[in-house]
This record gives sequence, structure tokens and C-alpha cells, in this order.
Amino acid sequence: MSVSLISSLSVFVLALLVGFEVISKIPNSLHTPMMSGANSIHGVILVGAMITGAMSGNIVGYILAFFAAAFGAANVVGGYVVTDRMLEMFKKRPEPAKAAGANSKEA
Repeated sequence: MSVSLISSLSVFVLALLVGFEVISKIPNSLHTPMMSGANSIHGVILVGAMITGAMSGNIVGYILAFFAAAFGAANVVGGYVVTDRMLEMFKKRPEPAKAAGANSKEA
């Protein structure tokens, strides 16, 4: 195994461990807003997929770049959908119109 592969695997494993620790410390009430914001920021994955596709010279690289772009796009769109649904919960609902005379006493 090459030194670069071992270094890359070490960074990957450390990123997994740090990510798990950070996510596990967030209270449940803040988890959805934090994740929706993080998902919308993941547009960087799309940039990485485009760079990978441009630098690839074989079909395997093109396929991996395609799947990275597809999953990255789904993640970004999902982040915006979750954020929109979350913000809808805080909007005031319109009160239904009351029927005329339904609550008043008739003489």
C-alpha cells in the first residue's frame, strides 16, 4: 500500500469519528435545523464530482463522478426541502371564517 492511500484512509476514518462525535452531541430539538443547513451547504460535493469527472480518464471515474453528482444534488435539494418544511411549521395558520350568527344569541 502506498503512503498516499494510507494517509487518505487515515483522514477519512478521523473525519468519520469527528463527525459522529459532533452529531451525537447536538440536542434533538436542534438536529433538524442543523442537518437541513448542512445538507444545503453540501453543494461542494457537486463541485468535487465535476472535478473528478473532468480529471477522470476512464469509464469507472465517469461513473463514480455521475453517482457523486446525483447523490450530491439529491442531498442539496433535500436540504432545501427540509428547511422549507421546517419554516412552514412556524408560519401562523389562517383562522377559519366564522359563520354569521352561529355564536351569537338570537332574540
